[in-house]
Amino acid sequence: MRTLNTLRRTKTIATIAVFSALYAALRPVPLGPMIGLSTSFSVSDALVPLYGIILGPYVGGLSVVIGTFVGMALGKAPVFLGLDFLPGLVNAVALGFLVRRKWLPVVILNAGLIVAFVLEPMTSLVISIPVGATSIAVPYVWLHIVAFVVLLSPLSLKAAQWIQTLKTGHLTAGIALFSFIGTMMQHLTGNLLFEIVLGPPIGGNTLQYFQGVWAITFFTYPVERTVIVIISVIVGVPLVRILKKSLFADKPAIAVSEIPAREIG
Repeated sequence: MRTLNTLRRTKTIATIAVFSALYAALRPVPLGPMIGLSTSFSVSDALVPLYGIILGPYVGGLSVVIGTFVGMALGKAPVFLGLDFLPGLVNAVALGFLVRRKWLPVVILNAGLIVAFVLEPMTSLVISIPVGATSIAVPYVWLHIVAFVVLLSPLSLKAAQWIQTLKTGHLTAGIALFSFIGTMMQHLTGNLLFEIVLGPPIGGNTLQYFQGVWAITFFTYPVERTVIVIISVIVGVPLVRILKKSLFADKPAIAVSEIPAREIG
């Protein structure tokens, strides 16, 4: 038993080292500009959902945290006073719990993020969209509400089953659904950090500044999040299969996350 536990611990440490290094290496690679900041999203953002799905909440989350700080050491300058790991951590942990069918903590966390963002004084609640001679008011968080509804629906529980089957259609749908939910939670966390770090009293930017940013990102964030989901699916489908047949060949795909649960914390 002691030998088995040692092997599991060694496997977990090796997994964290490999995935942290991969995440760190991709941190400096730009994916698209962050509006309102002189930096860009990273290709590593598209890996975060897969870390939660494949590694689970503990190893996946820890790999994101370590990878973020190593990425800073490699030249990816911190944006949020060193708290840059939080958005990815939320994504990986949430999807790691969903993979384990621990649905309620993710619902509570998602709801809390939405409420916190809506109540933040620097948030624009609605964006006016010109339509002919008039305009319509659309909630800024409309896509986050869609993602939350998907989370509340039976689809979020079925997605875990679909991933476990490893069938192409089911695996694609499962990773896409999870990536959508996770990346929207990551976006909310990033938005909150953006407001806290750049707003008063730390950053000193005014409400008018944030209104201008939200008026632009309202149109860009759905595209940006869609691209991240697509990349996650393209990379995730073959990656899950490869890991199932090699590194985690002794475990069902969905149970990769079960390996570290007894070893971390």
